[in-house]
Amino acid sequence: MANTIRIGANDAIAPLGIGTWAWGDSLFWSYGKDYAAADLQEAFNASLEAGVSFFDTAEIYGLGESERLLGRFMQQQAAPVQIAAPVQIATKYFPLPWRFSTTAVADALTASLKRLQVPSVALYQVHWPFDFFMGQKALMNALADEVQQGRIKAIGVSNYSAEQMRQAHQFLAERGVPLAVNQMQYSLLARQIEQNGVMTAARELGVVILAYSPLAQGLLTGKYTPENYTQPTGARRLDPKFSQSGLQKLAPVIEVLKAVGATYDRTPAQVALNWLIAQGNVIPIPGAKTASQVRQNAGALGWSMTEVERTQIDLATRSWL
Repeated sequence: MANTIRIGANDAIAPLGIGTWAWGDSLFWSYGKDYAAADLQEAFNASLEAGVSFFDTAEIYGLGESERLLGRFMQQQAAPVQIAAPVQIATKYFPLPWRFSTTAVADALTASLKRLQVPSVALYQVHWPFDFFMGQKALMNALADEVQQGRIKAIGVSNYSAEQMRQAHQFLAERGVPLAVNQMQYSLLARQIEQNGVMTAARELGVVILAYSPLAQGLLTGKYTPENYTQPTGARRLDPKFSQSGLQKLAPVIEVLKAVGATYDRTPAQVALNWLIAQGNVIPIPGAKTASQVRQNAGALGWSMTEVERTQIDLATRSWL
């Protein structure tokens, strides 16, 4: 398993990042109630100490608050913190229907850079494959312009099908710019990209998969079991996988993850993340709201399971393909 991975022309990083949707978001998450900015700053510092230097955000996360918090944390970064690699920030452009001119891309990026307090970002992604009146070619050309101006180092897309990804890749290739990333939902309980052509196309085109929700909203941590079942709250209440019958179906998967983890003194979550990393062109970006969650996630790095163990996990989760 590779110890590092590159996103476009950026420096190599550990094959693990932090997803920051919950940073500053009180609409979908309980920011300001269950956790605050101080907790997130500790998580940020713990991440750097653990050698995890890649943070994924978006202009719509917390309506810009996620970017503002990241910007503040970078400015306040404690000098004594020993970091293995400089911070790399990925953020996203949301293709709203009224953004029908290419100047909207430049304006949105300018606003993101201001909130982040940086002159450039490592990766700028299109959040969803909508183009409305602008069109994909104009959108990709606007992004290529920003690469040439030095405000973004690499271009990515998010939630793009194999066909949409190939088209974006082609438009960028005409400008001599690679497509670096496709950010997709990918976990042991959401393996659709292995079947629908996205993973095949990504490998063929040299595109990295940024795997969001890699722990399936916590299902793969082993925290939720049919024995300790309680009615879930929030968005989890709507997901049948969090029902008692859903957790019973999941139990054999957790048992396999525990069995493999016991060999390496690792948790089910660390095994689940390590399995994704072992696919080769995948960077999982689990969310983390506390320093302890960051350290837990970082335990996915620095070790490899055997091919036999990976196959065991593959077979145990085939029904989620």
